[in-house]
Amino acid sequence: MNVIHVITRLSLGGSSENTVLSVAGLVEAGHDCVIVAGAEQSEPSVVRAAEARGCRVELMPSLVREPSPVRDLQASLALMRMFRRRRPDLVHTHTSKAGFVGRFAARVARVPAIVHTPHGHVFYGYYGAWPTAVFVLLERIAARWTDRIIVLTERGAEEHLTRGVGRPPQYVAIPSGVDTDRLRARAPGREIARRRLGLPVDAAVVVGVGRLVPVKGFDMLVASLPKVRASVPSLRVLVVGDGPDRPALEALARSLGVADVLLVTGTQGDVIPYIAAADVLVAPSRNEGMGRVLIEAMALGVPVIGSRVGGIPSVLAGGEFGSLVPPDAPHAIAEALIELLGDPALRAKFAEAGRKRAEEFTVDVMTRRIVELYRSLTRASR
Repeated sequence: MNVIHVITRLSLGGSSENTVLSVAGLVEAGHDCVIVAGAEQSEPSVVRAAEARGCRVELMPSLVREPSPVRDLQASLALMRMFRRRRPDLVHTHTSKAGFVGRFAARVARVPAIVHTPHGHVFYGYYGAWPTAVFVLLERIAARWTDRIIVLTERGAEEHLTRGVGRPPQYVAIPSGVDTDRLRARAPGREIARRRLGLPVDAAVVVGVGRLVPVKGFDMLVASLPKVRASVPSLRVLVVGDGPDRPALEALARSLGVADVLLVTGTQGDVIPYIAAADVLVAPSRNEGMGRVLIEAMALGVPVIGSRVGGIPSVLAGGEFGSLVPPDAPHAIAEALIELLGDPALRAKFAEAGRKRAEEFTVDVMTRRIVELYRSLTRASR
């Protein structure tokens, strides 16, 4: 099959990694794929990493993440010309903005099959009422141009359908794949990871990974720390990432008297050593499509705590494979951390269960299901 994938940016994060791994798996399976990504916000290191995995990447200057009527029109026209010239069997768009522009262009260019992966949604936790209403309307319109919408969990379909986006037969749940074998092969042991990071071997280490933006909820993790440290004096907390919320998070830690136990590392090209060093990983999100970092932690046998939002409850099977807490509830995060850090047997139980659960989210599983979907759609379009 000849497939074109469209995404606004290739950057550090779950949606880009999912897209790259999907395309790499498809190329390995013998399909002709190219990723079209926005030039302005794609990170060169991520583009190089994608190309090293066998992905062909073409950068488009007019394809941007933020709304821009002139550039959005330019991107639509450029994509239409590309689709008409290359005549793909299928176009697969990723995330909201590329999803609208790409699906519109594919529809006008009469591409035989159109697939979209939202990688979560922006229905809550991002914007106010009016912008959210506009985004919902645009998603409803774009759904009419779409043959299938891939959600990362069944919960993702429910959250779209509740808002009138698409019809039930359009949805298929395919979890974002993690290369668990490669992940384990390159992860250092716990003690080695701690020594490399300058952490005490006997510390109680908590890690959070992600962009430092409100939707990721790291302010809730920081707010939980006074209570946790009172019960766990050896506490060390690493927040691995960067973003506009970093100064506020560090100021909050100072105001709460926990700045000495918190380290915000900034952006890291490889987060695996940080996860490998952890006793517990926390994902305190206010909205999350699936939470790839949860799968990565579970694959390494690190117990996890996640907010009861988006696809996280599905990943953790309602609490069978990790602790679930309400969003915006630092007291609940504190209680879950105190319980896990103080109970080695419970950590061991979650570690063993998590390793097994992670195998349901591998790249091989994802690639096989995507190929099956593509084939069913291209057969139907002939």
